[in-house]
Amino acid sequence: MEQNQVQDDQAPSLSLRIVPVTPFEQNCSLLICKQTQQAVAIDPGGDLDKIDRALKQTGASLAYVLLTHGHIDHCGQAREYADRHQVGLIGPHEDDAFWIDQLPMQGQRFGFPTLKAFKPDRWLKQGDMLSFGKQRLEVHHTPGHTPGHVVFHHRAVGLAIVGDVLFDGSIGRTDFPRGNHADLIASIQRELWPMGNDTRFVPGHGPMSSFGEQRAHNPYVSDAALG
Repeated sequence: MEQNQVQDDQAPSLSLRIVPVTPFEQNCSLLICKQTQQAVAIDPGGDLDKIDRALKQTGASLAYVLLTHGHIDHCGQAREYADRHQVGLIGPHEDDAFWIDQLPMQGQRFGFPTLKAFKPDRWLKQGDMLSFGKQRLEVHHTPGHTPGHVVFHHRAVGLAIVGDVLFDGSIGRTDFPRGNHADLIASIQRELWPMGNDTRFVPGHGPMSSFGEQRAHNPYVSDAALG
């Protein structure tokens, strides 16, 4: 049953496994360099044993943990996962520190295991570059859903991990503290669309899609909707 919930996607040099975690069914992404068998885990917010089983099936070793933003389903157990593998925890942008500081309270509210606030080993900013194995990820700061949200773009294979900025047929909520609808729309137009219509993306929840598909049909950010 669980195996059917883990999605595989292959590119010439990169392997992707999507592992839904937490009661919010948040997409934790495992990116694996097929030449070196080094991997990164993006947004391992919970269900760490489930993520580890998926990682073990790939035969890869973890290089570090990445975070798109500071909401509980994306980062709640990220520090624990990084410590479990004795690797660094990187991201998001420092503007999301206030969300991470609220993790103990948020954990109690939503019935998560006891959570601790943490500080990542490195905050990210616009234009940063990250490498694992022979792979490179570009960092884009995309405020709106949260002020410190970031997106990871693998230009060579046309893949983006977009967290809760964009979904198949929808966009991220902006009614949380320090959310901003105008900033979110601007982030999508300024940071995502220039990656190209053929770029496929993994959202924080739900199925993958492409930016071209969203520009054609997404009722919130299609070219027609935005004029």
